Amino acid sequence: MEISAAGRLEVRITAADVGKRVSVRRLNDAGDAAEKFTDTVGVLTSWDDGVLLITRKSGESVRIPESSLVAGKVAPSAPARRRGPAASYEELARVASRAWRPVESEWLGEWELRAAGGFTRRANSVLPLGDPGMPLDEALTAVRRWYGERGLPAYVQTATGAEGTQELLCAELERRGWVREVTAEVWTGGLAPVADRAEGAGVVLSRGADEAWLSRYQRKGVSDVALRVLGSGPSVWFATVPGADSPAAIGRCVVDGRWASFAAVEVDPAQRRRGLATAVMAALARRALDEGASAAWLQVEADNPAARALYTGMGFAAHHAYHHYREPADAGTGR
Repeated sequence: MEISAAGRLEVRITAADVGKRVSVRRLNDAGDAAEKFTDTVGVLTSWDDGVLLITRKSGESVRIPESSLVAGKVAPSAPARRRGPAASYEELARVASRAWRPVESEWLGEWELRAAGGFTRRANSVLPLGDPGMPLDEALTAVRRWYGERGLPAYVQTATGAEGTQELLCAELERRGWVREVTAEVWTGGLAPVADRAEGAGVVLSRGADEAWLSRYQRKGVSDVALRVLGSGPSVWFATVPGADSPAAIGRCVVDGRWASFAAVEVDPAQRRRGLATAVMAALARRALDEGASAAWLQVEADNPAARALYTGMGFAAHHAYHHYREPADAGTGR
């Protein structure tokens, strides 16, 4: 917090700082609370009618009455990362997009509209990487029309918590009634430590997802469209640990320059805690190292403690959060 020469806390932010990362201290709402003050750090996304809206790294929006502020300052644009490969949000967003391609896409300015028959939100959402080339309301109308023509709900994928992410866009979508349905995190780490975790013995690698691999995949009844998405990417590898009736474990990796992505790492519930997920990732990591990759990324849900513990042990750490906003359910769809 900012402290004056006289030793008093000061509010050193104004409405002109909207869009910047700030740190504020305010009086607690509950007068009898154990702590008199509450601290909030995030991006100042609006300051209207005496109320500040701050979006935290997680994507959560916090409303703070201006009258409750006791201190505030502009903070560094993003916290320094203590481990893992250096990467900007835009670099990771583009790499992630190439690793999970839609069947159909179209550009609206610097927004990519993606569709794949409804198979996963990632392949059926807008990826905004800059200016759509028109006012936001017009862009959202065009988005809803494009997805409506394909019989799909409109989703916009956004990110928070790193330099260059889209807290302001999140706030604008929420102001217009768009609903945040899914939040997850992108984690990054070095690739070599993953390869060193296990020998990877018994793991079979292939270029395609065969029937055995698909029988273990969590999404059953995979269509031809889904197979096209699963097989998309610069250099795609599928890993299988054979089992008696179906695979004991599977995984997918896409190698793209210095990056390797891990996804669909799944283990037969009856064979968990045997190191099979580690073996699958180690085998895929070795293949990615052979192809020249050095860094890795993956996506993890906040409510998956087992996966988070596994990836933390491999040296991964959270880089940013990402969210999918669904169009509001109103009559004015513009379709």
